[in-house]
Amino acid sequence: MKIDTVLAEELADVAGELADAARAATLLHFRQAGLDAENKEVERFDPVTVADRLSERQMREILARRRPQDGILGEEYGTSPGTSGLCWVLDPIDGTRGYLAGTPTWGVLISVADATGPEMRPLYGLIDQPHIGERFEGGFGRARLTGPRGEMPLRARPARALSEAILFTTFPEVGSAEEGAAFRRVAPKARLVRYGMDCYAYALIAAGQIDLVIEAGLQAYDVQAPIAVIEAAGGIVTDWQGRPCPMGGRVLAAANPQIHAEALALLNAG
Repeated sequence: MKIDTVLAEELADVAGELADAARAATLLHFRQAGLDAENKEVERFDPVTVADRLSERQMREILARRRPQDGILGEEYGTSPGTSGLCWVLDPIDGTRGYLAGTPTWGVLISVADATGPEMRPLYGLIDQPHIGERFEGGFGRARLTGPRGEMPLRARPARALSEAILFTTFPEVGSAEEGAAFRRVAPKARLVRYGMDCYAYALIAAGQIDLVIEAGLQAYDVQAPIAVIEAAGGIVTDWQGRPCPMGGRVLAAANPQIHAEALALLNAG
């Protein structure tokens, strides 16, 4: 789908309005006494809070007013069809466990995708951290961070050996036993491994702070915005076979093709 300059500006402006609304909705409940969560799964704790639902509802209300012709895919309220060929992909709080714990590593994920093909391709995305006030933006010729220290460009790190790399994942077990074993083929080779950062880890790749994120079991709303932001910053995001992964699954995000190739080979060495 061809996006001209006027439409690109409009879409970016709408995304900014969505992120502003989600900031207000999520900060209303963050670190507030009595915040509770429902568990969406049986075998593990997968929480959803009143803030998740309020954040997505408010974003959907804005889209109904400003872009009613577009589709929507949101974590909490599912899919709404559109007619324009564009689809907004919303994660109202990515990292609800961190949100409940009071850590500032959760975020709001917003992207707009070309939905005319067999898989949605992200065109533009935001990773927004409301408590810190940082917004990572990628797509339509933009790759920038705005926050308390002003505005600065996003640029992923240059190539370096895996032995010098910083690697993140959210859960130490990663996913299944097989997926965890694959991760553990990579992790000992890295200089530093850290856990529990959710979407903020992907933002750090785009900001040039870390080199790799390896995860499994992700959904489209987990990855669409990070893909747009990281690719705009010069990084690369694929599945564990090196293929595009706009719908989630097993994800390998890297600062550059060289370290991506090194990690990919180890993931598939078993």
